Amino acid sequence: MTAATAKKKGKTWINVRRRWQLYLFLLVPVVWVLIFAYYPMLGVQIAFKNYMPRQGIWGSKWAGFVHFRTFFTSYYFSRTVGNTIRLSLYHLAVNFPLSIIFALMINIIENPWLKKRVQTIVYVPHFISTVVLVGMLTQIMNPVSGLYGTIYRVFNPGAYPTDILSKATPFIHFYVWTGIWQNLGWNTIIYMAALTGVDPELHEAAQIDGATRLKRMIHIDLPTILPTASIVLILNSGSIMNVGFEKAYLMQNNINVVYSEVISTYVYKVGLTGATNQFSYAAAVGLFNNVINGILLLIVNGVSGKLSEGANSLF
Repeated sequence: MTAATAKKKGKTWINVRRRWQLYLFLLVPVVWVLIFAYYPMLGVQIAFKNYMPRQGIWGSKWAGFVHFRTFFTSYYFSRTVGNTIRLSLYHLAVNFPLSIIFALMINIIENPWLKKRVQTIVYVPHFISTVVLVGMLTQIMNPVSGLYGTIYRVFNPGAYPTDILSKATPFIHFYVWTGIWQNLGWNTIIYMAALTGVDPELHEAAQIDGATRLKRMIHIDLPTILPTASIVLILNSGSIMNVGFEKAYLMQNNINVVYSEVISTYVYKVGLTGATNQFSYAAAVGLFNNVINGILLLIVNGVSGKLSEGANSLF
């Protein structure tokens, strides 16, 4: 240990002794994370074993990468991975820019009363549960008693429309755009918070120079939220492989399963609802999913940092 390292370590212990109350408070969340986040990771070994509930995790025999090879060579690999990536990228490509644009549009509103009302209205759908949302979608798109069927019969008396929800292809669009409607307003909160940090003097100076509201939005507001947008993009990209189980499973039927079978629903089916509960196989599929998410997170983190630097120099 060098003299500089020893000196630094001594200063650290001095700070700990001086502020021991703060470190004592910090100990509580650290213990919580260790118990509920890190300790359960020991169960990952199930993916490399032939897990038997009677024998337990430690008593089950090792199987190596058998379950991973089974998944990679199965028919469901291309289907589940493809559907998961397709839904995630579609949602990210639509939701990410729309959230920024919507936040900038709300920020333009100068009337405080109107601005608060608009924010309240667009935030409300976020508090609708996924089960209720899917139920609303099913009722509205019902070809007999739903709003969709009623409007169709107004223009085509005596005729009934086709059941859109029973078709496979529309599932992707319904899944993504209902999610956009539900969470678009809520996703703007973080951008609205970033926009509050804009110095009003910048807008005043730009107005004096003759800049229009659109130009001020592009050259003042947008660069302000770019660092925040980069962080949001990193977080969203790190969860590309994590398509929500609940909504996909509730909207799934025997016809659209070709497009709605994602990794999370597949893991649930093979691990819990099958005739033979394949716990190890399901754990292997889930572990593969998480590893890919981690790799994507690292890649996007590096790319996003470089893009942010380039964008800031551009503006």
